[in-house]
Amino acid sequence: MADGQAADEVRAAGAVVWRPAGGGIQVALVHRPKYDDWSFPKGKLLPDEHVLLAALREVAEETGLVVTLGRRLPPVGYDAAVPKRVDYWAATVAADPGEFVPTSEVDQLAWVAASATGARLSYPRDVQTLADFRAGPLRTVPLILVRHASAGSKSQWQSDDQSRPLDVRGRKDAEALAGLMRCFGTGRVVSSPAERCVATVRPYAALAGVEVELEPAFEVVKKAAAVADPEAAKAMAVLAAADEPVVVCAHRENLPFLLDAACAELGAACPAVEPLRKGEFLILHRADGKLAAIDRYHPCGGS
Repeated sequence: MADGQAADEVRAAGAVVWRPAGGGIQVALVHRPKYDDWSFPKGKLLPDEHVLLAALREVAEETGLVVTLGRRLPPVGYDAAVPKRVDYWAATVAADPGEFVPTSEVDQLAWVAASATGARLSYPRDVQTLADFRAGPLRTVPLILVRHASAGSKSQWQSDDQSRPLDVRGRKDAEALAGLMRCFGTGRVVSSPAERCVATVRPYAALAGVEVELEPAFEVVKKAAAVADPEAAKAMAVLAAADEPVVVCAHRENLPFLLDAACAELGAACPAVEPLRKGEFLILHRADGKLAAIDRYHPCGGS
């Protein structure tokens, strides 16, 4: 069951897709002939489908657009036949989609100036989502911090702990993580040298067509690993300041410190967050060198 989902709740996902136009932006709206309404592309999650993948799939099915997700927008809840929750993201077009092909479900795709979109939308709840979208930065750049996936028991591993591999669950989560993190684009991949960290991001790196860069400062050693390490802080600050997507894989012991260092570089107080579970990741959405938003996701659907 999806994160936070009540037994009788229907989950759906979609996006506010935008593109530059002249001196402003345009937003993609779809028309559904069954309801004769204009709204943002969205749709129900399939059984056991992750909400991120559902958002991309529904946008593609309704518009033909392949998109890259940005910051998450506030979810929308309302009652239809049963309670319904729709999760939205800001999104940009990742590739030239070609010509829109009408279907029986969606017969029109319209790119509307953001300033005129509210008047075109059929529902007040969508007008609020538009306002939430326009209230924040449009373009954001993701910095993803991921805790390595499951790697069995440390006490039962007889060799050097740096060589401890992912277990069956960990390998499954690593494959799932590749698709989930790819929803936010592709960029550099930086990892602790530990095999369990490298293996966690290796499928994503292969999907992105990049190499996994090893950062010795992100290694956890037997000495007090959670103590602030100036070299690790410096390396993290450089990554946080870069105007490019970055994925960083590290350990339970040093991820809180790396998050502190990233937030400090972005001029923000570090939020109070629960420790990441194995395979879970945080996304720091950056805009103009500042922290714009933080999202959290897990391969099993938690978000």
